[in-house]
Amino acid sequence: MPIFNSLLSWMMKKRIHQIELFIKYPHEVQLEWFKKLTTAAKNTEWGRKYDYSGITQLEQFKERVPLNDYNSLQPYIERLRNGEQNLLWNSEIKWFAKSSGTTGNKSKFIPVSAEALEECHFKGGRDLLSIFFHNHPESTIFDGKGLMMGGSSSVSEINNESYYTGDLSAILIQNMPFWVQFKSTPSSSVALMDEWESKIEKMAEITIEHDVTSISGVPSWTLVLIKRILEISGKQNLTEVWPNLEVFFHGGVNFNPYREQFKRMIPSPGMNYMETYNASEGFFGIQDRTDHNDMLLMLDYGIFYEFIPIENIHDENPQTIGLEQVEIGKNYAIVISTNGGLWRYLIGDTVKFTTLDPFRIQITGRTKNFINAFGEELIIENAEQALSIACAKCQATITEYTAAPVYFDNNKKAAHEWLIEFETMPDNIEKFIDSFDNALKSLNSDYEAKRYKNMILGEPIIRPMPAQTFYNWLKKRDKLGGQNKVPRLSNDRRYIDEILLLTDTGSKL
Repeated sequence: MPIFNSLLSWMMKKRIHQIELFIKYPHEVQLEWFKKLTTAAKNTEWGRKYDYSGITQLEQFKERVPLNDYNSLQPYIERLRNGEQNLLWNSEIKWFAKSSGTTGNKSKFIPVSAEALEECHFKGGRDLLSIFFHNHPESTIFDGKGLMMGGSSSVSEINNESYYTGDLSAILIQNMPFWVQFKSTPSSSVALMDEWESKIEKMAEITIEHDVTSISGVPSWTLVLIKRILEISGKQNLTEVWPNLEVFFHGGVNFNPYREQFKRMIPSPGMNYMETYNASEGFFGIQDRTDHNDMLLMLDYGIFYEFIPIENIHDENPQTIGLEQVEIGKNYAIVISTNGGLWRYLIGDTVKFTTLDPFRIQITGRTKNFINAFGEELIIENAEQALSIACAKCQATITEYTAAPVYFDNNKKAAHEWLIEFETMPDNIEKFIDSFDNALKSLNSDYEAKRYKNMILGEPIIRPMPAQTFYNWLKKRDKLGGQNKVPRLSNDRRYIDEILLLTDTGSKL
């Protein structure tokens, strides 16, 4: 096994030279991908509709092709799911990544081409390992097993052809190279189980017997698995179960609310954490520095990027800018064109750039994941930072949370209501509320203005939730595991009222 580890680590390190190439020539690499994508799709139904054959300049592309979201591409995607081909992309589409983004009822089915699998998602996985080995040349993670929290998939038969739908992680597991399968635990049959409670139980029983050296997954669901493993093993922390565990590759949700819990459960000083930005639509970013939590924007994955300044997102025809025009610290909505057939597609995420040489980003939230009921324009980044500040001041840790507005009602003042499931309760809840409120004021001038003398917004209402509240809510909605996440910020009370009804808190309101 040491020879196997040495060979694979050598292969991973070779890729660093190619990464350095797109870092050195970012604009040239992106322009090359723009030309490759439009050339590949020129004879598809979409390419003929917008005359891709006649596009020679980027400005022509912007003029001819409208900005799209899932709803505008859905008719094409439904036809693809019914067996038609050559609609959005020129190669056969047989895989669809099911994604809801939040816990909404409506699912999205993102087409995944063979090129998207190989040139984007798998390439991102290899680069993740390459960067890890570059930063940690002494690593021996291939001497042990990698644990991946996978989703589930299903097969549809149309005209004697098989079409596969599942979480992105399930699609990756079903298509991953033999050497990755050889070094992974549990087996794909267990990793792809669709009943999450049974899957967690089975994964805990199986993986506890292996020498796990790396974990990949969404922090919230990984914690559920870790807690079950500790219950079964009777151990105090995960280091006692897997003494050679080196790294947790995480993504999907902000890691800050979970960081302290992971440090408690994995107290090893040598433990590493690497963030990735891998969505159903594409693999976008990898944390490349051990002392910063921003991510290198990966520019050679078959994705062409455009950006919309967040203040222009609701314009009738918002104008996009390229990498050459972005600025550090500003919020942008991401627009992508991909080798899976998504064209000028708004994925719904917002980012800010932390460096421009190379281009590094941080996820700041969602274009629709904010509270702006009273002109306060509270984004997810504000909430995450303020909660971290309040937790640090009050020795608290948070498992899950969600928030929504409380609207004016007779003498009731408007406010934001926060349902928070604490892993460790604050030593003083009033101090926590005050710290949180003051942090939000310091981070968001619009919020601060609305809070002035309680004239518009009252003090935040924080309701500690019983353990397992959000888990039980997701279970009731048949939304355990996979791409399903607790919505953080909402402009209506649909989710928050559902959750309150599940608890004694709801009956006391």
